[in-house]
Amino acid sequence: MTLRIDKPPFLIAIDVVAAVLAVYLLVRPTWKRTLAGVIAAIGGGLLGWFLVWLTDDVYNLFGVGLTPVTTMWVAIGFAGVSLAVANLFRSRWWRKLIAAVSIPVFLIAAFAGVNVDFGAYRNLNDALGVVPYKALNLHHERGEVISGTAWAASTPQTDPPVKGEIGKVKIPAIESNFPAREAVVYLPPAALGPNPPALPVLYALSGQPGAPADMFTAGRIGTFLDAYAAKHNGYAPIVVAPDQLGGPGRNPMCIDSRAFGDSATYLLKDVRSWITSHLRVSSDPAAWGAFGYSQGATCAAQFAAERPDLFGSALASSSELGPTLGNVTLTIATGFAGSHTAYEDAQLGPTMKAHAPYKNTLMVFGAGQNDAKYTAFAKTLHSDAISAGIRSDLLISPGSAHDWNTVRYTLTNGFPAVAAHMGLAP
Repeated sequence: MTLRIDKPPFLIAIDVVAAVLAVYLLVRPTWKRTLAGVIAAIGGGLLGWFLVWLTDDVYNLFGVGLTPVTTMWVAIGFAGVSLAVANLFRSRWWRKLIAAVSIPVFLIAAFAGVNVDFGAYRNLNDALGVVPYKALNLHHERGEVISGTAWAASTPQTDPPVKGEIGKVKIPAIESNFPAREAVVYLPPAALGPNPPALPVLYALSGQPGAPADMFTAGRIGTFLDAYAAKHNGYAPIVVAPDQLGGPGRNPMCIDSRAFGDSATYLLKDVRSWITSHLRVSSDPAAWGAFGYSQGATCAAQFAAERPDLFGSALASSSELGPTLGNVTLTIATGFAGSHTAYEDAQLGPTMKAHAPYKNTLMVFGAGQNDAKYTAFAKTLHSDAISAGIRSDLLISPGSAHDWNTVRYTLTNGFPAVAAHMGLAP
């Protein structure tokens, strides 16, 4: 069983060990050396706080606001390391050894605290980027597109599995030549029987930097939908998490561009073609939705806004106001061939206004309570959607920020409306 680094047993154990080591390192033979240790710890803590302030509040290097909890854990980590370094001087060999061992313990404790605040990694495999899924067994290897959204979800399947299946697939970039990594696909229990019904489809798009598996490891969408399916006779959407980035450090903005390749064509044509040729799905746009986080949330909203003929819903957690690289000038030059008009037209507000009125579109916007920037974005997009005739819900996740806790809150509280829109349940 893989050690969970986000659960109380590990967190309590590492914090207790770190506290014991800190007390030992603070207690020195003389009061002067003890005072030196206290000063080192305070100085280190202040340095950690200053670096967070500088990188986040002044330069905004991460593009998101860091919470007071994260700031606290960074400061604690720096304080512990500074205390350990102070004990490496004018001390006996065993104190030096304990000080050296303490450094990784303090760093791990700080990392664990930040990780809980962000809600990102369940275990070391997640933290190291190891994809825990094998190649997906598609069972039927045939596609069929059926019109309508009448799934008859109240009709029980014949002995459906208890859980769905998650696995990796390679979706070829036939039209786009986009350098996509392997996708991750979830097949609900209803899709695993000998004669599966046509099911709705939900794209799941990670943030940037990120990878398709993030929506399952950090977002835990598979676990959530297994629980949903258990209450709905095995029915849930087929989830496809394609790679809209082409690499963890890339941001193609889900558009076609010379700089990053044809991300939009890959997602809207290549991925869709693979789905309809391998799986039994509906052709009704209401049965197709997109769920995303951060950059992926922006993409999800883009698709529902630009292509209501293909997507009937979007579930967007911490979306931007439109395609962006964080700098307007850079975004226009890189993504829109220098055209300010094309950039403005691609922003979500103008896009929704241009396509209004929408006939049957749902958009759910979520943001963290402690994330002022993205909360403001969500409120703006919610208002723009309503003005365009889109049915829209706004979700504010209590106590979270631009993190995976917000993603899971948005999924938990926003998916029921999406499911009803897809025809799965009232």
